[in-house]
Amino acid sequence: MTYHPKSEFMRVMIERGFLADCTDYQGLDEALMNGVVPGYIGFDATAKSLHVGSLIQIMTLRWLQKTGHQPITLMGGGTTKVGDPSFRADERPLLTPAQIDDNIDGIKKVFAKYIEYSDAPTGALMRNNAEWLDELNYLDFLRDIGRHFSVNRMLSFESVKSRLDREQSLSFLEFNYMILQAYDFLELNRRYGCLVQFGGSDQWGNIVNGIDLTRRVLDHEIYGLTTPLLTTSDGKKMGKSANGAIWLNADMLSPYEFWQFWRNTTDADVGRFLKLYTELPIEECDRLGALEGSEINEAKVVLANEVTTLCHGAEAAAAAESTAREVFEKGGVGDDLPTVTLSAADLGDGISIVQLLVKSGLAKSGKDAKRLIAENGAKIDDAPLTDAGLMVDAAALATPVKLSAGKKRHALVKLDG
Repeated sequence: MTYHPKSEFMRVMIERGFLADCTDYQGLDEALMNGVVPGYIGFDATAKSLHVGSLIQIMTLRWLQKTGHQPITLMGGGTTKVGDPSFRADERPLLTPAQIDDNIDGIKKVFAKYIEYSDAPTGALMRNNAEWLDELNYLDFLRDIGRHFSVNRMLSFESVKSRLDREQSLSFLEFNYMILQAYDFLELNRRYGCLVQFGGSDQWGNIVNGIDLTRRVLDHEIYGLTTPLLTTSDGKKMGKSANGAIWLNADMLSPYEFWQFWRNTTDADVGRFLKLYTELPIEECDRLGALEGSEINEAKVVLANEVTTLCHGAEAAAAAESTAREVFEKGGVGDDLPTVTLSAADLGDGISIVQLLVKSGLAKSGKDAKRLIAENGAKIDDAPLTDAGLMVDAAALATPVKLSAGKKRHALVKLDG
């Protein structure tokens, strides 16, 4: 990347590793120097929370605001009814309007932690594309907007081509998605003066569509900037763990488990993740990322604390760190561990250790739990668990029991009352 930016925002994007591509580096850089630039990212409301895979986008909007510009979070209340086909092997299940609204409420809580919504010139806006998409007249839309799209060109986009190359069905409903996303950019420019769309690099084709459409219909110059699609150094998709998605809402994933995800970062990723997911100075990120041996573990604690503080607050980060130190360094039972509380009715005459491993989330199924025990990967109160037929009764739960899977995953089981 040889471009030397003048604006603070572009400098941050390049130095910290946010930039994959830009439709016009110089044009966007100059716009950023000339006044407050509104920029948006669209998020489909397919779940009640966003996960760590979206965090690079959220941090992009946070930096946009911190450097004097206006973030717009666009909720896909309309497009969620269609579903984004990008790089998916199958069609998304369709949600009801009530489910979509419920999901949007959950996602709003995530954004409010990272950016500030207000009436100030740089105060963030939250909008829902149902505002304009729900009102569209199909024939007018075909005539005014559809005529600007070439099917030949749409078929050449990687997101569509990959589905067709694998001979997987792509419905007309999904095929329309890219037109609707382009139309979002046009409407945000028309209504709010939005000048730039951000997205992962898989969104490049959709972003370029919106720029072309806005140029043709309004004759306005707008821009696109993409972030890299992140994988961890061992090739895993960012935001996924062995136990599923790493959610950003505390009611879907405890702050302790969130903290633990970052603490378990592989050594090679520490410096890069510090730049992307924290606001520590670049020099400090480089220094911490270059540590070796046991010292890199302290850098991982810094990473976990910084990221958890942004997402869940400083108290949650401190509680997670002290629980982790108690569990790992002293072999104790931390108060903040994921906890399964059983009633006397749940327990009956006793419950099998296999069921407890599943209930606590340490195993995905009974079969998985038995394999864990057979491979000596399970512990009960820090002692090896060797008997898959073990039954746990009320007497055994007179004090909370700590279950472990491997060295890094733990849970408490206790009796209600």
